[in-house]
Amino acid sequence: MEAITGNGILPNFWGPCRQFFVRFQPEVIHARVVGPCLPPPFGGRVVGVILIGMMLFGLDAVGGYFTAAAAYGADKSVLTAAVATLDGQGPPVEGHRSGAPRPNIIFILADDLGYGDLGCYGQKLIQTPCLDRLAAEGMRFTQFYAGSTVCAPSRCVLMTGLHTGHCTVRGNADRDRQSLREEDLTVAEFLKQADYTTGLVGKWGLGEEGTPGLPDLQGFDYFCGYLNQTHAHNYFPEFLWRNREQVRLRNVLLRQGKPYEDVGAGIAQQKVDYSHDLLTAEALAFIERHKDRPFFLYLCYTIPHANNEGTRLTGNGQEIPDYGIYADREWPDPDKGQAAMITRMDADVGKLIESLRQLGIAEKTLVLFSSDNGPHREGGQNFDRFDPNGPLRGLKRDLNEGGIRMPMIAWWPGTVPAGTVSDHVGYFGDFFATAAELVGQPVPPGLDSISFLPTLLGKPGEQTQHPYLYWEFYERGSAQAVRKDNWKAIRQPMLTGKTELYNLASDLGEERDVAADFPEVVAELERLMDQAHQPSERWTVPRRQLPQRSSPKN
Repeated sequence: MEAITGNGILPNFWGPCRQFFVRFQPEVIHARVVGPCLPPPFGGRVVGVILIGMMLFGLDAVGGYFTAAAAYGADKSVLTAAVATLDGQGPPVEGHRSGAPRPNIIFILADDLGYGDLGCYGQKLIQTPCLDRLAAEGMRFTQFYAGSTVCAPSRCVLMTGLHTGHCTVRGNADRDRQSLREEDLTVAEFLKQADYTTGLVGKWGLGEEGTPGLPDLQGFDYFCGYLNQTHAHNYFPEFLWRNREQVRLRNVLLRQGKPYEDVGAGIAQQKVDYSHDLLTAEALAFIERHKDRPFFLYLCYTIPHANNEGTRLTGNGQEIPDYGIYADREWPDPDKGQAAMITRMDADVGKLIESLRQLGIAEKTLVLFSSDNGPHREGGQNFDRFDPNGPLRGLKRDLNEGGIRMPMIAWWPGTVPAGTVSDHVGYFGDFFATAAELVGQPVPPGLDSISFLPTLLGKPGEQTQHPYLYWEFYERGSAQAVRKDNWKAIRQPMLTGKTELYNLASDLGEERDVAADFPEVVAELERLMDQAHQPSERWTVPRRQLPQRSSPKN
């Protein structure tokens, strides 16, 4: 192996080959590629490994595997063993423009955490010392945006680098519309091709059983957590998924014949295992297992999302084992729960950072922290008590700033300048291009993604800017929004509604609609909205005649 990797053939070739076998499972290869030409066991499994062996090692090297494949009937374990033998081998590869080895990448995503929910973003009541320290030791962004104003489309944008005008999942919907497609390229697949080990821990929401959106079909070597978003409402579930298997927990669901109970949602009558704690343990274990080679960990916490079903049944959807430092506050239980959830998550981020230090890989690891959309008022808590959207207007399901402008923290000791605040305007879709630059690979064509690595490296003068950012939303009658420079336009309903216009430089709270004063700006931003939206059979909106346009690039 060392001799082959040393000549540069394997790093350039093995990634795409390995990705082919992960993307198309052996059964699929046999059905789609080999077909009736060769019967099992001499179908896709054997032919594929033989081809890899021929191209990497020569004809003589494949004889042993061919014999073993015949003996084992080309069992899937043989292919797994072959892949496992090759996985993780080879010397470190240089990545980004500094010439340093490629870093580990950890993206921590909170769920429904508002712009003002952290102390470093102005929160006064909820304590978040670990994330505040992360910001003090790294970079805090003040103009970073989610991919959407609800869970699934925001995560789709993060994974695919495409905005909601033409990405696959543009809203929360049924299992088929909310699944990624086989042809979608995720950042996990891309990093896997670059010989990263990829892990997903937490809430996925982009594909369930029987769909092409399952994590292992979208580039993740390892998955533990929730597939279904409604299941993820339940913090004391009866099971979590580990790869494609259900892992039973000690919780017992209260069954009342509700349809959502079929996917594991609802409330528990016996509460033992708190899922958030289990996810933290899984994340720490993944880091420990893969500390010696580059890895990508996508850690999708469910905190502080409400258990919506619990809110309807009990009035309190902010589930947590105990209220911690807030137990003695003279607040209603949902308020104590909201605060305790965020502080608990904060402490677990601290555990993760400490683990990186103890393992000696802190300086080799980029950690990004953000939230999928704005804050909710679905758990029974007093929304005004904590002022979770800070100076912004709107919340989850709004395209105002409070629904889409997110806390965003970057930490990479020795590389990201400590104690810096960036006003760079970016969004979730930019993660793809940033990851590409980090690993020294070109950005795939057709993405709405611009690397913000120059900003992370403290070189804002080298940072490319978006001409505009775009969002669309399909609930509550539909809406579109676009930001260009400091102008922000919102049109509701999509395509046909009245457009509001705000100048974010002087009106961050979007309190003064100035559309009547700047009709030429409104016309320009409406043109951009028309350009960015591409019709989809999955996502129907009010129709009107649209101008001739080419594929948007933003």
